[in-house]
Amino acid sequence: MGTESIEASFLSIFALISFFIFLIVSKFSHKFRNGALLDEDFFKPQAFHETPVTRSGGIAVIISFSIFLVIYYLLYKKILYDYIFISYSVFLIGFLDDLRININPFKRLIIMVLLLFIFINFLPIKILNIDIPLITSLMSNYIFSSIFVLLCFLFVINGANLIDGFNGLLAINLIIINIILTYININNENLEFSILIISQIIILFSFLLFNFPNAKIFFGDSGAYMMGALTGLNIIITNNLNPLISSFFFCTLLFYIFFEVFFSFLRKIIQKKSPIHPDDEHLHMLSFYKFSNIYGKNKGNYLNSIIINLFYLILIIPGLYLSKDPQLSRYWFFILLLIYLIIYSRLYRLTKN
Repeated sequence: MGTESIEASFLSIFALISFFIFLIVSKFSHKFRNGALLDEDFFKPQAFHETPVTRSGGIAVIISFSIFLVIYYLLYKKILYDYIFISYSVFLIGFLDDLRININPFKRLIIMVLLLFIFINFLPIKILNIDIPLITSLMSNYIFSSIFVLLCFLFVINGANLIDGFNGLLAINLIIINIILTYININNENLEFSILIISQIIILFSFLLFNFPNAKIFFGDSGAYMMGALTGLNIIITNNLNPLISSFFFCTLLFYIFFEVFFSFLRKIIQKKSPIHPDDEHLHMLSFYKFSNIYGKNKGNYLNSIIINLFYLILIIPGLYLSKDPQLSRYWFFILLLIYLIIYSRLYRLTKN
């Protein structure tokens, strides 16, 4: 039996295992600590469900990924320390919130920053391929390089958590990103790394079966943080393994998650709101209000996820064709930011009116 057949067999078995893990967790997690994981807050700005749903997706994610790490070790005799330390640490930070252990958002951010900074320097994790001359020269500075990688992780992790609120919105977005990363790595014969990304796609699809179109389970902060961290690490390593691909293409790939955080931060400061507390004026919330007015709240929820991700995919495809041209990739990235602002401005006016 060839190596590819063995890997395919392991992935098939892992897909079944992952499905049953999500099935068991969704069935029984409401009993954990007398329903501590149930999301029954229907009045927070980002709540769009009307019945209690368990926030235990993160538990299923970490169990599934831990099993895959064992499979990966059996296949390649390698321990993925970077994936273990980064994902487990952000999972634990998010899990405290899922258990309703009240931690001030600013303190939670500080804890995340400290842990990520330690692991980035300890492992170490570096970005080797950057198309911006000024930043390229600065990346030789150890402190600047660490802070730059830290900011990349923070944008992806918090962006993932920010858009996680509608059935399938985050999961479908991360599936699209990771399928594109798999395509790039397989084309450049990074097959071993591709197996790692495919395992995460399997986990995301398993979650989607229980979250879309009607939610039986939510990611919770733990799941959103962890899948955001894994995707961020996938992008950094893909960037390093494929120097012919413009680093600006990976910015394009993350433009929606990245700009949701960046734009929301600036918008809240201008509006004299706390930039670290949630509100209901994010792009995916404004679009939901329009869809829910037409189709009703339940149908509007999952239609919102489909339309946003379909539009995202349409905008990303040209970037893939331009991915080996740094200048065109840079232009396309800024065009996408402009498109985001135009759509947001239009939706904002319509919603307020």
